[in-house]
Order: sequence, then structure tokens, then C-alpha cells
Amino acid sequence: MQRSAFGRLNMTLPAPTYDLVVLLDPQADDATRAKLVADTRASIEAQGELLRHDDWGERALTYPIDRKASAQYHLLQFHVSNVELLSGLDRTLRLADEVLRFRIIKLAPGVSAAPDMSSGAAAAARPADAAEAQAEAPPAPVESAPPPADETEAAPADAEPQPADADAEVAVGDHS
Repeated sequence: MQRSAFGRLNMTLPAPTYDLVVLLDPQADDATRAKLVADTRASIEAQGELLRHDDWGERALTYPIDRKASAQYHLLQFHVSNVELLSGLDRTLRLADEVLRFRIIKLAPGVSAAPDMSSGAAAAARPADAAEAQAEAPPAPVESAPPPADETEAAPADAEPQPADADAEVAVGDHS
């Protein structure tokens, strides 16, 4: 750490973390898709630090993109201080015909790590997590219902019946 002209400590901030999510056309040639992912990884590693690369496999899309119902998902998480890499990735991925969609997101400091979404890991983890949660949860206390009140003691015979919630009648008709 160095001191500035004003006597303050100059601290270098760590390079920001970015997520790159790429949706590839599953009908494209496997070699072409592999080359595109390898080239993207190589450019990130040349100008930054690749933290992780998750191949999430082929998944159904929420809505069709270019008349395709599924895509091969990839998540690349990386540090980079040179923002020229981001514009280079943006240009390369926009021009690639195999890319259906992509998104580069700058993560806020302290964001938790992305979950493992690989096909086998996600499916295997769900039943195990549910079983563990059920085993760890204490049994719910059983509440007994109060005994029914005797109708003769509930209200005097000469009293007028009151609506349970008088304000509810006004609120239903009032839409202002």
C-alpha cells in the first residue's frame, strides 16, 4: 500500500468478477461449438483470470429463440481489469452464428458463488436435499382445536348480530 499526496492509503481494488452466460445452438456442429467455447476461454485467460467454467448441458428454453426450443448453456465466471476484453467478447459472440443468446454481467462484491447446475448434479442434489431437510426438521407441534363453544352462551338472545368485519364491506366496493 502506498500513501497518496493527502496522506491516505491507496488500496488497489480487486478486479471485478463477471459472469458470461452463453446459449449455443444445439443443432450446430459439436466441433464448432467446442471451438467457440475454447476460443472464449482462451481470450478470457489471456487477459484475465478464469474462475470457473460450467457446462450446464442442453436445456429447454422458456420461449423459442430463432425457432429453437432448447440450447446448450455455458457459464464462465472470470476476473478482468481490462474492459477491452468485454467489448471483444461482445463483438465475437454477436457475430457467431452458433450463439443464440449471451449475457455478460458484472457481479457486485460479495455475491455468492453460482450453484452447480450440471445436469446430473442438480438432479441428484434435489432429492438428497429434500430428504435431509425432512430428517433435520423437528416434528411440528400438534395443536388441539379449542372446544366448540355452546351456542347458548356465545351471545345473548336479545343482542343484534354484528358483521365480523364491517370495514370489509366498504373496502370491496372502494377501488379508488
